[in-house]
Amino acid sequence: MITADLHNHTFASHGTADAATMLASGRAAGLQWFGLSEHAPLPPGFSCKLYTGDLTVEFPRLAAEVFRLREAGKKGPGPRVLLGMELDWIPSRLAYMRELVAAWPFDYVLGSLHHLDGMSVGAIANWGPEVGREERYARFAAYYYEIAAMAKSGLVDVASHPDFIKLRTFADYRDWLALPESRAPLEAAVAALAETGTAMEVSAAGFRQDFAEPYPAPAIMRLAAEAGVDICFGSDAHAPADVGRPFDRLADYARSFGYRDSVIFIQRQRRRLPF
Repeated sequence: MITADLHNHTFASHGTADAATMLASGRAAGLQWFGLSEHAPLPPGFSCKLYTGDLTVEFPRLAAEVFRLREAGKKGPGPRVLLGMELDWIPSRLAYMRELVAAWPFDYVLGSLHHLDGMSVGAIANWGPEVGREERYARFAAYYYEIAAMAKSGLVDVASHPDFIKLRTFADYRDWLALPESRAPLEAAVAALAETGTAMEVSAAGFRQDFAEPYPAPAIMRLAAEAGVDICFGSDAHAPADVGRPFDRLADYARSFGYRDSVIFIQRQRRRLPF
């Protein structure tokens, strides 16, 4: 049984519930560790149309609420509450990212690559028919070299949903994975994770997409297992019904690659949990 979910959101960004409600769902799911890892405020010049609030205001409020829930949880039935953050990796804003990571006493920082050269990789408009296969393949390769750079930065503890770029172009991404030329960028990313001790998130969010495949794809799971990369688990829940689900399928998926334990972080120190 997976007992920790490190990736959960609230209405501070584009979730549908507050922190207490999401935590209650974690308790109902039988979790022992529950991480609230809200999206970080974006730097000037970057935006996400999905966000319903101003994260420069909402994130500090959420952090205060997490601290309150953590204290209350020490006397209650659990799960234990962890403070995380989902940091957008934007290499042109390195100083900004450093300030964010230092601003609160995080238990862990998730590093997410939602932007590539200023382009939102999750926006369907950026994957229209005018973007040919050659350009798509070039983007996939660049994405993994950026994951390697993110790991080497020392700013993040976890590389979250490490093939998020497949979201809008799954068929092309699957074809690219099968090509010999995909090996170099994938191995660069996995080697950087292994060398720096950066964990890789195994995310249930992909089960909620049309392609019904976890993040990351089997080819990446295999490389990570061979390299000895640690994993952690996340639902990337934006609604209470998604918390800790479907973790039975996620555990089976990780076991099929030889994984028998996962990691969490407490005050940015690693702890192993069997599953």
